[in-house]
Amino acid sequence: MNESDERYSTAEDAIYDAFFLLLKDKDIDKITVSDVIKKAGIVRSTFYNHYENVPALVEAAEDKTIQDIFRWMESFHPKNDKDMCNSYFIAICRYTKKNPFLANLLQSPRGDAFFEKAITMFHEYVTNVSHNYTGTQNSEHFSYYIAGSIGSTIGILHKWTAENFAQPDEEIADIMAQIFMSGVLPYL
Repeated sequence: MNESDERYSTAEDAIYDAFFLLLKDKDIDKITVSDVIKKAGIVRSTFYNHYENVPALVEAAEDKTIQDIFRWMESFHPKNDKDMCNSYFIAICRYTKKNPFLANLLQSPRGDAFFEKAITMFHEYVTNVSHNYTGTQNSEHFSYYIAGSIGSTIGILHKWTAENFAQPDEEIADIMAQIFMSGVLPYL
């Protein structure tokens, strides 16, 4: 990575960090470019080198969040191992708690567009995984099990964020692992 690329990446990280910090105190529709550049410690032209406006930043944050989630999904190779399942779901819980953008989307009507985009990508993921599936169930049934697992995880994260993360990460991860291991894993 050359110095120019590194500066670009550092500025982009500063913009994301500032945006996420602002989300803790401000409604997403009230965040301005001025807010972001002030919090990030950058000049306006640096922001515009990366994003056309705040809605473009929001769209990029959505895409980054979905990519992060997919990286975890692709790294998860389910086995009958409670510790492995717990560690996977703890990582998802901690990411959700650390990412105010995702937490905000999980509990707001604005999340509809994000979830529509995410569901479309999840569908593609499930289709790809199903085509490569070599287990004992038929691939169509397998795709529904995976879709059900994704849906239950999103539902639990929604409830948890709506309750302002009242339960510990580990407890929520354990619930998700139990659902997966007793409700989905036996059919895979």
